[in-house]
Amino acid sequence: MYHSTEKRVDRIIEEDLSDLVRGGFRGLEKESLRVAADGGISQTGHPSALGSALTNPYITTDYSEALIELITPPFDDSGKALGFLRDTQKYVCSQLIEEILWATSMPCVLAGGDNIPIARYGSSNQGIMKTVYRRGLGHRYGRTMQVIAGVHFNYSVNPSFWPVYRKLESDRRELRMFTDASYMSLTRNLLRYGWLVPYLFGASPAVCKSFLGGKANSLSEFDANTAYEPFATSLRLGDFGYTNSREKGVGIKANYNSLNDYIGSLARAIETPSPLWEKIGVVVDGRYQQLNANILQIENEYYSTVRPKQVLQGLEKPVLALARRGVQYIELRSLDVNAYDPLGVSAEQLDFLEAFLLFCLFQDSPPISLQEQREIDQNQGGVAHRGRDPSLYLLRQGREVKLRQWAGELCGAMTGICELLDSHDPAKPYSGALQLQLEKIAHPDRTPSARMLEEMRENGESFFDFAQRLSLQHHSYFNSISMSSERELFFREQAESSLARQSQIEAESQVPFEQFLRDYFAQ
Repeated sequence: MYHSTEKRVDRIIEEDLSDLVRGGFRGLEKESLRVAADGGISQTGHPSALGSALTNPYITTDYSEALIELITPPFDDSGKALGFLRDTQKYVCSQLIEEILWATSMPCVLAGGDNIPIARYGSSNQGIMKTVYRRGLGHRYGRTMQVIAGVHFNYSVNPSFWPVYRKLESDRRELRMFTDASYMSLTRNLLRYGWLVPYLFGASPAVCKSFLGGKANSLSEFDANTAYEPFATSLRLGDFGYTNSREKGVGIKANYNSLNDYIGSLARAIETPSPLWEKIGVVVDGRYQQLNANILQIENEYYSTVRPKQVLQGLEKPVLALARRGVQYIELRSLDVNAYDPLGVSAEQLDFLEAFLLFCLFQDSPPISLQEQREIDQNQGGVAHRGRDPSLYLLRQGREVKLRQWAGELCGAMTGICELLDSHDPAKPYSGALQLQLEKIAHPDRTPSARMLEEMRENGESFFDFAQRLSLQHHSYFNSISMSSERELFFREQAESSLARQSQIEAESQVPFEQFLRDYFAQ
């Protein structure tokens, strides 16, 4: 079934191209809630010692003023990316006063959506736009959903590999067209096989009942304060998590069959009014409640497990960046925060994911039909809610297949890629990471989601108690490790210069906000 991958890997080895395959770039984005001593979401502003959330490229905020986002540059080595992430968290923790970073994807004790402070980015038009966008998300989907944290793995193939790969494929298309088509092919396979990520790495099988806000739900009771699903892997990716939960009501589903199809489907959603969102209003009593009343306010509102990306230039729209310069990297968004690692993600995970993305690149990837799209959605939801259920079947080309069987086939097809990536390293980290995942497939009780529930039972802990215990452990870890004086100075200087950049932006003359928005969307 996966012969195309095997053939391409054999050709790469024959042509001695292993170094080019190993030369990809990896970057990380990690979200973490700032939590007060009582376990509630922080009500304080983004610490000024961390710089400006608008202009600091490494430490910013996501939806909430309390939801810190840490961003690494792209590195040619996963260890370097993890090292930068470790130092960033070390610096952040050193600046927190009577607060800690929450260790899990699902949030701490919440006292309703009104208690979640929306992120603020200052008085400039671009800062106001970011805040209004978040206000709109709150109106559309509720604020509690927006404070779920995750880890994004960004990966780009070594640019020098593309012309050689095009030659191997005997493809006559212009290089950029070939590269874009290859990245979209990778993306489609990530959608097809992406259910494997929450099965292996899902770490949100339970939630604090405060997250549910007293609303009716299908979850079981774990204890007085915790709801869960016995076989869940990642409620974050399920019906209770970070998805366009009203997608059917507004009718948006991105088309990944080509880059032009993807750009077109998102552009239409940004330009098409939604009766559902028109009820909210755009400007109400002189205050912007959302950027517009269209299906999507901007591209980022489309929640998906994977996105093709291009680095933006200034205030450029993402779809325009893709149209102008093509795909630069792939953003995998389906990783829960790893509660068992202080960094929130481990070297073993990154090694496996890199091999998995290369498998998705080398495996044939036909267009996704409407029927297959329904299978993809059903498989992801099934694994998120019931991934460890031994009776769970997934759908593959109209037929049912057991998760364990399909997962084993996928990992088996990755063996050659891992061997290729390990060819100059006697420690064989990629093959080792693959073996660990095979053990989770054979023994579901070794998955993070199963370990979390078992630990909570053994310790008589609620989800909150479990998450707080690990959060405190991780906080102690960061307080105990050292960081070079050069790196500490780097983060301090970034914070100071970002505050200066924000002040400079705000000092510049600003057109009226209404005009600013018209100009932005008219690009």
